[in-house]
Amino acid sequence: MRIGTVTGPVWATKKCPALTGQILLCVRAEGKDYIAADLVGAGEGDRVILSCGAAARMGQEGVPVDAAIIAILDEMRDGHVR
Repeated sequence: MRIGTVTGPVWATKKCPALTGQILLCVRAEGKDYIAADLVGAGEGDRVILSCGAAARMGQEGVPVDAAIIAILDEMRDGHVR
């Protein structure tokens, strides 16, 4: 899992039928940009937890994604979100 920041939405007019209705967001984490399926209703500027690889597909069976937003961070151990 990675911590990242949602930088904005991603639109694709032609896509795999399994992605129909799926919200895709761009997330910046660890100096890289990821296109992630939004499973929690995140928005631009939100700090999120990003799951990658096979674990990203556990939230929605049969959806061909390699990254998924699985949580919106409220705070971390030291009391604030970095």
